[in-house]
Amino acid sequence: MTVAPEDVLSKLFDVRGTRVVVTGAAAGLGLAMAEVLAECGARVTLADIHEERLEAATAHLAERGCDVRAVATDGHRLALCETELESKAKNNQQVILPRKGVLELQRILSGDGSVDLAIGTSHVRAQIGDIRFTSKLIDGRFPEYGRVIPANPTKQVEADREGLRQALQRTAILSNEKYRGVRINLKPDLVTIQAHNPEQEEAEDQVEVTYKGDEVEIGFNVTYLLDALGAVDSDKVVLGLTYGNSSCLVRAAGAATSKYVVMPMRL
Repeated sequence: MTVAPEDVLSKLFDVRGTRVVVTGAAAGLGLAMAEVLAECGARVTLADIHEERLEAATAHLAERGCDVRAVATDGHRLALCETELESKAKNNQQVILPRKGVLELQRILSGDGSVDLAIGTSHVRAQIGDIRFTSKLIDGRFPEYGRVIPANPTKQVEADREGLRQALQRTAILSNEKYRGVRINLKPDLVTIQAHNPEQEEAEDQVEVTYKGDEVEIGFNVTYLLDALGAVDSDKVVLGLTYGNSSCLVRAAGAATSKYVVMPMRL
């Protein structure tokens, strides 16, 4: 991965791949490739924890205009961010970027201006003003992540994001230091969070929410939930469950462009 001059770049990069020119501000999430990469770079990397695991984001260019999706997962949780762009792509393409490449793109795309993005057979290149950034792609197949994302969760919980985050933080103090597990109990309009540790210490906190479903009890890694809530840029957050032992879909209320999935754990 390097910022290469033209002579070195020509040897590294196959420009016969997909090329998309994007104009517009590079900060925030909108209808530009620069924007989705900047936003996804900031958000999907919450899943990049273990160095030995696949640390990557995928970009998918679709024929219907330009649909861009960035995904990252460490096997226990997943983050996804997507947007539809106006510029046209000739074909569908999926690539895997290394974590360091995503972080560097996030830094470069922090300002305004236009972005010329090209995807080759083994490298991706971004031209932002006088900066030309090139990153080698990871050769491999990204996991079939679609199967773990709840499509239509039947149990929807809407809560104040900050209130829920603080309750999880308070309860986490007495959780098991190794596994960080907390038990979530859902009842109509009420969430009860419980934690305990090998020293027989226990913690319990409650948060008023909007929920009209049946009673559900499920365990999660509290650190993963806190990371997901920290990535949601909204005062209200929606948690979605399909059944009592399913993965949890976390998203901002009224928004579907960014999604975070946390797998359950047995307590």
